[in-house]
Amino acid sequence: MLGNEPVNPRWYESFHIYCAHLAADVIFTMKADNAIGATLIGRAYLPVGELLGGEEIDRWLEICDDNREPVGESKIHVKLQYFGVDKDRNWARGVRSVKFPGVPYTFFSQRQGCNVRLYQDAHVPDNFIPKIPLADGKNYEPARCWEDIFDAISNAQHLIYITGWSVHTEITLIRDTNRPKPGGDVTLGELLKRKASEGVRVLMLVWDDRTSVGLLKRDGLMATHDEETANYFQGTDVHCVLCPRNPDDSGSIVQDLQISTMFTHHQKIVCVDDALPSQGSEQRRILSFVGGIDLCDGRYDTQYHSLFRTLDTVHHDDFHQPNFATASITKGGPREPWHDIHSRLEGPIAWDVLYNFEQRWRKQGGKDLLVQLRDLSDIIIPPSPVMFPEDRDTWNVQLFRSIDGGAAFGFPDTPEEAARAGLVSGKDQIIDRSIQDAYINAIRRAKDFIYIENQYFLGSSYCWKPEGIKPEEIGALHVIPKELSLKIVSKIEAGERFTVYVVVPMWPEGMPESASVQAILDWQRRTMEMMYTDITQALEAKGIEANPKEYLTFFCLGNREVKQDGEYEPQEQPEPDTDYVRAQEARRFMIYVHTKMMIGTPSVLLTVGCIIFQYQGFEWVA
Repeated sequence: MLGNEPVNPRWYESFHIYCAHLAADVIFTMKADNAIGATLIGRAYLPVGELLGGEEIDRWLEICDDNREPVGESKIHVKLQYFGVDKDRNWARGVRSVKFPGVPYTFFSQRQGCNVRLYQDAHVPDNFIPKIPLADGKNYEPARCWEDIFDAISNAQHLIYITGWSVHTEITLIRDTNRPKPGGDVTLGELLKRKASEGVRVLMLVWDDRTSVGLLKRDGLMATHDEETANYFQGTDVHCVLCPRNPDDSGSIVQDLQISTMFTHHQKIVCVDDALPSQGSEQRRILSFVGGIDLCDGRYDTQYHSLFRTLDTVHHDDFHQPNFATASITKGGPREPWHDIHSRLEGPIAWDVLYNFEQRWRKQGGKDLLVQLRDLSDIIIPPSPVMFPEDRDTWNVQLFRSIDGGAAFGFPDTPEEAARAGLVSGKDQIIDRSIQDAYINAIRRAKDFIYIENQYFLGSSYCWKPEGIKPEEIGALHVIPKELSLKIVSKIEAGERFTVYVVVPMWPEGMPESASVQAILDWQRRTMEMMYTDITQALEAKGIEANPKEYLTFFCLGNREVKQDGEYEPQEQPEPDTDYVRAQEARRFMIYVHTKMMIGTPSVLLTVGCIIFQYQGFEWVA
């Protein structure tokens, strides 16, 4: 986007664009920006066929009007080069060696010598079955997310930085009576206030739900407790800032939905200083937790995903069921089971997460309250490997995110500088879109299968069938579903076995009959239809008689519990002839899959807080 150059504008912008499209032309559109909207100047067209050979195209193109007639003698100079996926040396080969450099063209580079602890759900009970054998003959020992976060916060001496879509002060992190901890009954809010009173710098960035109004409505549409949390810490040593997410004026159906209900800051991060594992040292390190589990109500769960049996214990004061209009603990279950993942990071990657927080705080945090780590250089060790390269437990880790210059401080001002920093520019915005790039790279590298868990699964609307809609108005343009179907097609054409497994919730959280939930379900159906069409056509072209579900299959998880003696008995009954009553009678409900994870072979793992939903931020992960 240029200003004050009406006669001979020069953009000098460069783009690295991942393509998964059927197209006749590459189209360059030029508009004049106005106070309200924009006026079309013209478009230039370059036939795709001229690019497919892979040679660099360097030429002037005529600028045309809507009828593809030249607009005077105006022209635009472009330079393009196409690289087919089969020319990538990592295509369908996974991560072949420890020298793999990571995803290219990103803001954060891959870090080596890191340690990662993975978490499944907020807690794992001691009697969790089955045991998972490892290569060395030992069994996998699961880690416990909220226990580790409780310990990390409790042991911090200098800093505790937290970001969240929601942070609820009234939850407790320690609930398993078989695994008590000293002080474990304290609420999160009281724990943070206590640490701040001890001199630890506690900074929080919590998404500001625009639909919540402090004086009129304590809780917004998303029930994030944002106003309640901010008020709780007001006047204390904890610095809690509510951060709005401000969308641009775009106007598509999905973007309007984002603005009204779901355009959020979605990062879930905890950064602390922690003691070194070696005994006796006074030096400290940075630990970072990142993933999908917010520190809020409704998130505590185990692999049993109980519906009714924990309503008089760990979920009595943490009942979460937003899928029925009048659901409450007084009317009984089923509660909504919550499945998610998280991670703890050590080594250089933990500092990248810390730097991400610092960027966000400097942009939206207000006062400069960040701990000046250079003043603590004799105490907190600098970014450095924590594992030897030959150690079997060492990890190479790369941080991905979706954020723009409106929420992160220090992004370059010019497109040229942005490109060099692994960022992209568009509509006068500098954007980090590395989550999308990471997904695409992992899909293209995968060799044998891909396994995905995600809260939503929709996109590539430019390839949807138009029955009953105008796909161009939906705006779900990201390429991930199309990349997956084209990956499967390439394997069919090569005569190789390949399957994509996708786990999603039965419906998006909310009233199933609501317009927004029904719209998302329809868009997911259209996405699946598009993918199965690609697969079916590829099988027919090869003369293969096979069920397309052998190559792409979707799963929804559920649970059912037989009533036991001594189980919690609700004081009230739901309204008759409702889904709430029917769920109680059937004693079953979906497990809400909030996970955002992809595993590919060989040696590719993505554990991220992004949603396969829509390109505008590739969900809204700040």
